[in-house]
Amino acid sequence: MNLDHLNTKQREAALHTEGPLLILAGAGSGKTATMTHRIAYLIEQGMSPYKILAVTFTNKAAAEMRQRVEKLVGNCSGMWILTFHSMSLRMLREHYEEAGYERNFVVYDTVDQKALLKNILKEQNIDVKEYPINYISAIISKEKEADRGPEEYKQQQEFNLRSKIIYNVYKEYQKQLKKNNAMDFDDLLRNTLHLLRNYPSILEEYQRRFSYIMVDEYQDTNHIQYQIIRLLAKAHQNLCVVGDDDQCIYEWRGADIRNILDFEKDFPSAKVIKLEQNYRSCGNILEAAHSVIRNNRGRKDKKLWTDQDKGHKIVYSRLSNDKEEASYIAREIALLEGPGRDYDQFAILYRTNAQSRNFEDALRRARIPYQILSGFSFYERKETKDMISYMRLVVNPRDEIAFLRVINEPKRGIGAKTVEKLTALANIRNESLLDTISDEEVIAGLPAKARDSVRQMAETINLCRSEKENLRISDIYDNLLVRTGYMKSLEEQHTQEADARIENLLDFKSFIYDFEKEKSILNEPATLEEFLEKVATDGDADKYETESGKVTLMTLHSAKGLEFPVVFMPGMEDGLFPGHRSIDSEEKLEEERRLCYVGMTRARERLFLTSAEYRVLYGNGDFTRESIFMRELDSRLLDSAGDAVYVPRRSDNNRLGISTGKSDGFNEPEYRPYDPLQYAKKAVKSNAMLGDKEFSEGDKVEHGKFGPGLVLETGEKTITVVFDSVGIKKLAKGMAPLKKL
Repeated sequence: MNLDHLNTKQREAALHTEGPLLILAGAGSGKTATMTHRIAYLIEQGMSPYKILAVTFTNKAAAEMRQRVEKLVGNCSGMWILTFHSMSLRMLREHYEEAGYERNFVVYDTVDQKALLKNILKEQNIDVKEYPINYISAIISKEKEADRGPEEYKQQQEFNLRSKIIYNVYKEYQKQLKKNNAMDFDDLLRNTLHLLRNYPSILEEYQRRFSYIMVDEYQDTNHIQYQIIRLLAKAHQNLCVVGDDDQCIYEWRGADIRNILDFEKDFPSAKVIKLEQNYRSCGNILEAAHSVIRNNRGRKDKKLWTDQDKGHKIVYSRLSNDKEEASYIAREIALLEGPGRDYDQFAILYRTNAQSRNFEDALRRARIPYQILSGFSFYERKETKDMISYMRLVVNPRDEIAFLRVINEPKRGIGAKTVEKLTALANIRNESLLDTISDEEVIAGLPAKARDSVRQMAETINLCRSEKENLRISDIYDNLLVRTGYMKSLEEQHTQEADARIENLLDFKSFIYDFEKEKSILNEPATLEEFLEKVATDGDADKYETESGKVTLMTLHSAKGLEFPVVFMPGMEDGLFPGHRSIDSEEKLEEERRLCYVGMTRARERLFLTSAEYRVLYGNGDFTRESIFMRELDSRLLDSAGDAVYVPRRSDNNRLGISTGKSDGFNEPEYRPYDPLQYAKKAVKSNAMLGDKEFSEGDKVEHGKFGPGLVLETGEKTITVVFDSVGIKKLAKGMAPLKKL
């Protein structure tokens, strides 16, 4: 393998394979290239991909790493390149019994967590104003990150009324999770650690398997992630960690900078290699970023450099107020956009989500398209969340949170009192709520207008469950969308909002298709369980659309790992960035400074910093002082006047998509594009109703998952087909996606 295109330090890191290795990789220093070449070199030297584990922090980073390794050495099936949460999921799926769960356990995201906590607070008559759900959730998460369950929390607290209430909620929360056969994100890591600790044979199994372990973004690991990696690497000591202490910006959610600062203490024989050559940013941006970050005491000594030109100076503008700040940034984007620079090359990175509204207003006024990350997540839209809940019930019928969410979505005439009675009955019978409403006697006792719709819901979910292995994820989705009445209820509303929701649901189906296609290319089965795990674990960086033609708005935290030609960092004011709570704490101020460094090093060519003399935030207005980070930044690198070059905008007559007639001077007939929304709705309904068609012995058919086949026999409830691909299958009538050929 040719390593000539790597620089000296990168090559040294790629070739160092035995023993512990710390790669201090500054922003834009080519760490992914280094890691992928190191993995490829190991494989080239005869190491089986099966023996290599690479851990990242986002699904996007994991996918990119796998693609780059396979480009170097070909197929790498068997190699684990996963996020921490995905790795934990895989281990727990393989050893679910030892972990104390059933195979089909589900993962609760933050929305599910809050719904469960809300129910518990209601049951325990706790005032949500005095004990906000976000507050309780944060405490539970912090305790789990420190590997403390409810009893450990109780022991280490001064047991007053407040801590007693939190203990009772935490204890019931864990009990309900277990009852629902569910885990939250923190449980995934904690249960994996306990699995490895409590079962030496399982730990030994993974230690034997993974001779070489690599961890990306090591500075962002928390206490439990650190413990998991140490256990796995204990046998071979071939642990390579890659990170940058200057980019540790997640201490507020458990990341421990000591993990990277103390790596040499944990592994005294470790080799340390610094990657300091930057390939992303021009010289002035790197100098400016360094002039800020060098003020941190808790960091390893290093300085990024580049052989690129110094480039433009950093533009700094102090505006009269926050609205003028937003208008100024919109004007600068309009000036800079043009031939060779599309809107997707611009990013506005702010400290808090509350700042986004002014920029949205200013960009809309300027008719500049934009996308928001860290805003209202695609997966958290009501309609998407509803359908995910239906799909979760197909995987895990005991998922009470999912059931309670959809029992009356769409409206089925089931009131709160009826739900309470059903819950009580399910508890007496010791069965799931889905099992309870699947009982004909129970359905007969429901209000008359609810019976048919509840029966249809239960039958649809149970049919999807029984036929799960014979259906594609998209088939299951279509059936749930149509047969539960969800799509019909939206269509009957005849409102723009309902149409927008249908559009979102069909867009979500595109996402399912993409997942199925990815799995098909990898020659791997696309399972509903894995799809739901992907939905649950995708982060903001995973949702970032490149080449979108839109300006990106996002928080500085969400921007980590991304880069843009032009970056705007507004709100450079004390009290906002750094925040009020950070100014009096050296540790917190240093983390804010690292966040500032991360933001600045996202810029490749141009960096704009702004502040407002007067700002309104959370309904309160006040005069501001420029940020301490602006006072630290080397003033010789600043251009206060700005130097944006005016680029003439394309005229409307020249814009793509504007018809100017045919070149021969004759006008073409008016073009009427098909309505993609109506087309997609029709396709979903058609696919969901395939199972209702009648077939006869000898019919040639096509199955969505198994391909062509021949009908051997039809019964009252089943149809038997022999397929070219998988042989004889007995399929359920009413659900089998068969087309007659």
